Amino acid sequence: MWARSLKALPTLNLPKNGSKVVVAMSGGVDSSVAAKLLAETSYDLSAVFMRNWDTRDESGSDVGCEWEKDWEDVQRVCRKLDIPCRMTDLSRDYWNRVFEPAIRTWEAGHTPNPDVWCNGEIKFGALLDQLPEDTEFLATGHYARKAYDPQNRRPQLMRATDTSKDQSYYLSCIQESGLEKALFPLADLLKTQVREIARAADLHNASREESMGLCFVGERRRFNDFLMDYVVPRPGPIFVVDTNIKLGTHNGLWTYTIGQGARIQGLNTKLFVAAKDHEKNAIYVAPPESSSSVVHDNHHLEHFSWIWSDAPPPAAFLHEGFRASVQVRYRMTAVPATVRQRWTSKAVQITFDEPHKAVAHGQVAVLYDGDHCLGCGTIDETTSMTNSRPLNQSM
Repeated sequence: MWARSLKALPTLNLPKNGSKVVVAMSGGVDSSVAAKLLAETSYDLSAVFMRNWDTRDESGSDVGCEWEKDWEDVQRVCRKLDIPCRMTDLSRDYWNRVFEPAIRTWEAGHTPNPDVWCNGEIKFGALLDQLPEDTEFLATGHYARKAYDPQNRRPQLMRATDTSKDQSYYLSCIQESGLEKALFPLADLLKTQVREIARAADLHNASREESMGLCFVGERRRFNDFLMDYVVPRPGPIFVVDTNIKLGTHNGLWTYTIGQGARIQGLNTKLFVAAKDHEKNAIYVAPPESSSSVVHDNHHLEHFSWIWSDAPPPAAFLHEGFRASVQVRYRMTAVPATVRQRWTSKAVQITFDEPHKAVAHGQVAVLYDGDHCLGCGTIDETTSMTNSRPLNQSM
């Protein structure tokens, strides 16, 4: 299906016959089908499996580790497709460039998104750096599209055809040089079609469930239990946001996320996390009817990374700002906003048209111009529309 549709696409979007293409495989159905579709072409194709997490840090042994099962699945698919594959150990890069920075962010009481940074730092960073120099393209099983600007021929990261599976949010921090080499075989396919292709090709993992959660936590551990192995508990009070009545104690600011339900032992009342006070090491909660306390409309990002790093939208530097749509979480509908940036800084100010709930420090804000993903940054400060003060930084 995909191979037949190649003729309908602009030749600028596709590798030439004989191009050296490496497909990154995880053992899941998406990357396996990406490999299957590429195997039907005349590319010089090989596969690579990234081992990003050293499970010996968790158990002291590699026996029975999840990565071993994934690696077995990759090898099994590659044998069926008759393409060579190898494993590369990027666990040290992942630890230094993704995991440790995430731990420091959680420890500070913020909400990082390691999966976003993994694509920029590891898959389209450390992995690309260690591939053979003659590698022309790195293919992945992401649901995303790549286009080229008709005027300057620079690559553009675009939303996938299957909007319910679109993963451009997770790819938003890759650099233009990485995007230039990226290849997304699933760009115009629906998830249902991907599974149909896998079944038709008799791939053993055609019905494999999607992996959920962070790769280093695994699927059998609770997130907070995992973090307790790396973050020192720092107990503090839990207050009601408007009355300062103490309701309980938390084990660390990282154990709660802005906007989430607040489970407090011995209390049946439904409450939400409204704010964090880092100086007092306190968490503030509010009932649903006080939801305005978790609503913000202004967001400051100290270091915004445009995919075209040397060509931000010119309107962003004007007083009126640049009109864009914004996502601060993967599973949300992008909302309209105005974006402003100073000429002398990489800092960006995002102002939503309508105040948005549950935006927290550390979250990744991704900007879009229509379906075109422009880049991303980490939220450093959020300001309440009602009192113009940064609620989840200090009270």
